[in-house]
Amino acid sequence: MTELYVNRDLEVEMFQVLHAHGCGPQIYCSFLNGICYEFVRGTVLDDTLLRQPSIYRLIAAELGRIHSIQPKRGRPVEPLLWTKMSHFLTLVQSSETGSPAQQPHSTRPTAGPDVPSVQTLSQEMESLRRHLSHLDSPTVLCHNDLLTKNIIYSHTEGAVKFIDYEYADYNYQAFDIGNHFNEFAGVKEVDYSLYPSRELQSDWLTAYLESYKQSSGQEVTVTEAEVTQLYVQVCKFSLASNFFWGLWAILQSRFSSIDFDFQRYAMARLNYYFEKKEEYFRLTVC
Repeated sequence: MTELYVNRDLEVEMFQVLHAHGCGPQIYCSFLNGICYEFVRGTVLDDTLLRQPSIYRLIAAELGRIHSIQPKRGRPVEPLLWTKMSHFLTLVQSSETGSPAQQPHSTRPTAGPDVPSVQTLSQEMESLRRHLSHLDSPTVLCHNDLLTKNIIYSHTEGAVKFIDYEYADYNYQAFDIGNHFNEFAGVKEVDYSLYPSRELQSDWLTAYLESYKQSSGQEVTVTEAEVTQLYVQVCKFSLASNFFWGLWAILQSRFSSIDFDFQRYAMARLNYYFEKKEEYFRLTVC
């Protein structure tokens, strides 16, 4: 039931845009509920490779290149974050209030007692919107789902490529980076002790800014102040990432037939959101 929250036409468009700029594989054809695209040679990243400086700098540089891609003239560019989360929240609410005939045919239990109420989730989304909308994070072309299994490393070419563009669209720059940092914690067994240290983030962000500036035709020099400003923005938008995928996982727990404990995953993401919210909200750029 991914058609409820994945725009397949947009996915094909993102394939075409990224390939045209040398950042993605060629898409050969699309058909009913499927696509066929060029095989990307290399190694699917794991948690160990993800933390190697020589590799995470490649990831940062590649994301900088993608973020520098300019939209086609006349194409409206708005960050997808609030529209997508509002849609998720509406689906969560309808899955609770729909009639039995409208309920998804899933063998999984519906929301357990630990899942926050729709009212609580709605209030938190508005709190996020109020706080994050004033941060001036640029709207850029984002992958929006940069977990390890969507990153292919080619040792022979010394390069990385990203795959799977189901959620690719224009969004906040800091969201895409914060979302990637959250993925250091893993998926099957979420462990936030693996979240990247301040030192690793600073090194990553420096490599990113160098690539982003170079690809955008700007002066490549990166200052400590620029890294600090982006670090603060990324911390704050990492909250939105946890909230976003928390909502997504609640939906998956109700609609998906995949053998995975989505409700547990939802609570791991939302619990860390609530744990870090006040700390990250207080962060400022000196």
